[in-house]
Order: sequence, then structure tokens, then C-alpha cells
Amino acid sequence: MIRLLALLLTVATGFTLAPPVSAQEDRARIGNGNTVLELRSTTDVAIIRPALEAFVEQNPQLSIEYEQWGSNALYADSLAACAGEEPSADAVFSSAVHQMVALVNGACARDYQSEATLNLPSARRWRNQLWGVTEEPAVIIYNSALLAEENVPRTRFALLDLMRNTPLSLAGRIATYDIESSGLGYLFAYNDSLEATTFGAMLEGFARTQAVATCCSAEIIGAVSEGRFLLAYNVLGSYVANAAPADVGVILPEDYTLFLTRGYMIPRQARQPQAAGRLLDFLLSTQGQTILRRAGLIYAQDPEETALLPSARRAIALAPPLLVALDRSKSAQFRTLWRTAFAAIALP
Repeated sequence: MIRLLALLLTVATGFTLAPPVSAQEDRARIGNGNTVLELRSTTDVAIIRPALEAFVEQNPQLSIEYEQWGSNALYADSLAACAGEEPSADAVFSSAVHQMVALVNGACARDYQSEATLNLPSARRWRNQLWGVTEEPAVIIYNSALLAEENVPRTRFALLDLMRNTPLSLAGRIATYDIESSGLGYLFAYNDSLEATTFGAMLEGFARTQAVATCCSAEIIGAVSEGRFLLAYNVLGSYVANAAPADVGVILPEDYTLFLTRGYMIPRQARQPQAAGRLLDFLLSTQGQTILRRAGLIYAQDPEETALLPSARRAIALAPPLLVALDRSKSAQFRTLWRTAFAAIALP
């Protein structure tokens, strides 16, 4: 560990911080009903729109005011709403589920039960106040035209070997999420630190290859497709499925693959809680889940992919242990170690 920290501190001297991103990234009005359901979410509007359109078609008296946010900004907004400092959404839907668990733990959510919610597995519901709607893997992606097939890392051990053996050719060509600006990136990295015996070595390898920590999914995927990055680590698979560039290959790491379920919460101050519950039930219904699967938000394994063994699936459960990730002392230590390994800069 001393050697790791020395190396990280050495390579960190030239790193700079990224400029802050704007809070609200996009918005859309869906439907024409007089009763307006305000939904704040980290999910791209284009990805979730088909499900929301199908919902308002069945509920023509409703319309949805959809706001797309970055995960950290959405968490801050939800905390302010919980404290009565800002108007509340009627539903919050976020990929940064550690933040969602914290909101529920802070008495910011209201109860809701239905047959659909009670039928969810325990890992996808907590306290009848938080529900997991999707099932999405964290994957490795690579430029299939530039990275030779024999060098494609199908496990973290293989990725470590690649970084050790070819650090010069990989210099500045590996990317992942910036945990400073991405709550999802923090969640994946923190879970890696708990799961993987390789985590310390991975940070050392990222430092040696001058890996880039950046934002966000679309930009990372685009940069891999264009060859600015050769590969990217811990990218949310649903965004890759939606972008679907022909020259981007996808690997579900065979040592283990993290699976995220996006959390849905009805805030305590919601003005339309019944409509929010109705939307939740639709998203969990057979029709809703089919639409989400088509959108890539529920993992459906490609027949050409190597089958991922059940033992390699690691579900990130909606449960109190996620609160540890937000503990101030642990979070500060983790961020300090991570920050020394990455240049948190914007894509060129």
C-alpha cells in the first residue's frame, strides 16, 4: 500500500479538476392531461420516454413534467425539498442508489404498497419507500477496431496484466466515471473497493497509465468509438446498449459484474403521490418492464456473449449498508485515494 500511495502521489502532481456541471440537464413535457406529475430523474429523456409515453396513453388525465438531472445535483435538490427549502418532485428516480437510501433513511420518502412492489425481490425494495425498477450491468467497453482481440480484458486480472505490460500504449487511453461529479461513478468504485481484491492494484494501474476520470456515459462511449480512448471501465451497460456503436465492444467482467437497479422514491412532500404510485406500478408491470428491456434498462444477454455465471453477478442491493458509502470519514478517505489516481478533466 505504501508503494501504491507513493506512485499515486507522484503521478498526481499534474492533474487538474473538471469544471462543475449544470444541475438540470434536460426537461420534457409528456402527455396532455390536466394533472401534472413532476418526475426528476438521472435517466436520459430519450431512453425513458417510450415508457412514459405508454403510461400517459393509458392515463390520459395525467401528464408528466420530466426533469433530467445529474445524480449529485438531484440528491442535493431532494435534500433541500425534504427540508422544505425547495418545491418537491412527485417522484425521484436515480441511478445513485446510495443517495436514494440516504434520502429514505432521512425520512424524506412516503410509504407505498401494491402487488407489484410486494412482488419485487428483497434486494430491489426497502421499507416500502424505495424500489428498484431496472437491472443494468457495469461493463468494460473497448474500441474493437483498435484493440486486438487477444488483448481484450475479460476479467479485472486481465485488465491489470494489460496495464502492466503495455503502459505506454495505454497512456491517457483508459477512461471511467469521475467519482467527484458522478454519484453513479462513486457507487461503482466504492462497491469495487468492497468486492475486489484487485482494487488497490487497479488504482495503481490506472495511475501508471494516466487513466482519465471524466463525465459522462455518452461522452465516454463516443470517445471510445472515435478512438480517443481504447477502453473504458465500469460504464453503465444500458447507455452502451442505447448508443450501440458498431465499433464498441462490451465485456461483462467474468470475475464479477456489478448490477445496478435504479431507485424510485415518492417524496414525503409529493403533491401527486397517487399518480406517482400509479407510474411506479406501470414501470414494474409486464408491459413496463418489456419497454424498459427494449430501452436497455433491463439486461437481456446477447446470445453471442459468453454466458455470465450466476456466481459472477453482484447485485447492488437497496439496503442500509449503502449508507456506509456516504459516511463522511470513509468518503473523504476514499475520495482522497481516488483523486490522486485520476485527472478529473473534461473530454478533449
